Amino acid sequence: MRVFPWGFWLLCVASAPARGDSGSKARSCAEVRQLYGAKGFSLSGVPQAEISGEHLRICPQGYTCCTSEMEENFANKSQSEFEAMMKEAGRSVQATLTAQHRSFDSYFQDLLNKSEKALYDAFPSMYGELYTQNVKVFKDLYSELRRYYRSSNINLEEALNEFWTRLLERLFKLLNPQYHITDEYLDCMVKHAEQHKPFGEVPRDLKVKATRAFIAARSYAQGFLVGSDVVKKVSQVSLSHECTRAIMKLMYCPHCRGMSSVRPCNNYCLNVVKGCLANQADLNTEWKYLMDSLIGVADRIDGPYNVDTVIGTIHMRIAEAISNLQENKDSITSKVFQGCGNPKISTKGSSSEDKKRRGKVTLEAKSSAQALEMLVLDAKGNLTALKTYWITLPSSLCSKKVMASSASDDKCWNGMTKGSYLPQVMGDGLANQINNPEVEVDITKPDMTIRQQIMQLKIMTNRLGNANIGNDVDFQDTSDDMSGSGSGDSCPDDVCGKRLSKSPSTRQPETNAIPKQSGHGVNGASSRSLPSASLLLLLSVAVIAAQHLWR
Repeated sequence: MRVFPWGFWLLCVASAPARGDSGSKARSCAEVRQLYGAKGFSLSGVPQAEISGEHLRICPQGYTCCTSEMEENFANKSQSEFEAMMKEAGRSVQATLTAQHRSFDSYFQDLLNKSEKALYDAFPSMYGELYTQNVKVFKDLYSELRRYYRSSNINLEEALNEFWTRLLERLFKLLNPQYHITDEYLDCMVKHAEQHKPFGEVPRDLKVKATRAFIAARSYAQGFLVGSDVVKKVSQVSLSHECTRAIMKLMYCPHCRGMSSVRPCNNYCLNVVKGCLANQADLNTEWKYLMDSLIGVADRIDGPYNVDTVIGTIHMRIAEAISNLQENKDSITSKVFQGCGNPKISTKGSSSEDKKRRGKVTLEAKSSAQALEMLVLDAKGNLTALKTYWITLPSSLCSKKVMASSASDDKCWNGMTKGSYLPQVMGDGLANQINNPEVEVDITKPDMTIRQQIMQLKIMTNRLGNANIGNDVDFQDTSDDMSGSGSGDSCPDDVCGKRLSKSPSTRQPETNAIPKQSGHGVNGASSRSLPSASLLLLLSVAVIAAQHLWR
């Protein structure tokens, strides 16, 4: 009867030393205490030497230097530190894109300002009353051009047509002061303007060249801002609970195990970070398209659309148009009289020709083509470097922030102990994390904030694509509606058809990175009440398998 208790006691004694991996003497927790205090936590209750780790919920449950409270504090700390790493990496990209926008915007605004100043400086001496009595017409033109560039919802072609119409009406009256010209008569004259071409070919030529240049310029500038805004919003996405546990295990569990000097295995780190940033990696395709589109428009700006020449010489083209009108005044007036009849003679008399035209002044445009070439060259270099940002982010964080070991290191922290890491590295994106050994990722639940940003990238890329071929697009401030709704002209059917509606009952998330699943919807109650076909199939297989086992 006494054999069992003695046998049980001997078994316990024999097994006791095997619980520890550091021999009979517990290791000191001095390094962990130092780290814990450096992180701002109180050392009260922190073990001086290793204790049993059955209480641990994240780290391996061997001998440890961490209490439950320490584990929780380290988990919270690892979450905040990893999110800070993400924001820091994002700020670097934001700074690059914002700097590119600022440089181009400054160049373009300066180009427009110089053209306007040259007009104000030269026109008074060139045209006298023809200019001084019509200053507002010229100021309004440059004001409209700036408004268009800043993405105001105006039609540039209509703005240019309006300028030429107003200018023609005023100049015709000034060039024919001996006649009493009514508003009705001016309306008739304007109707025949296309036929008579009082300004020559300048209005048509400037409209074609200026619209292309302005479309390209504003789309280009807006593209940098959209890219920066996407990075900012994505960097603010919080980590999931599963990710927080995995980051804690990666960054602080080796300290709890008394392995403070052992760095995480590189592939282990990659799997953790790829699992945590699975949704972010799905930005890669549309992000790359945006970078490529910006590079394409940059080539147009410095090439066929010749922004420097077109925008920098607007004042010269206007002067050319006015000169055409002056030189062909008699012929044009005769044609207008033939079409609209002879107006009544004015009783106010006429002013002398000297007051209308004071001689020609040579207008020059200072080229800034070299500055534009350098701007475009610098932008293309930065955009090319940013193309793979989202898929190279895990390796960048692991090597530069987490300080993971080299890929060949077989004495690194693998999540359990010091050794090699055997699992293969997962692919990029949400769909590839289904078998991630380190982070439990639900690939059927994409992050909606990131899906909305993917849609913003699509819309902006489409705008740039239109600008690349000289087509105008209906701009909308992206900060007003991040759901991707906007003008029907701003994206093709294959993109607009997938937009996110503002109505919660019809919101359809973009899930291009997730394998298509029959019947998997998100339309409110209908998706919750009806099981998917794949789920029914799975349940059927499970039932059959269970029946087979019971037999």
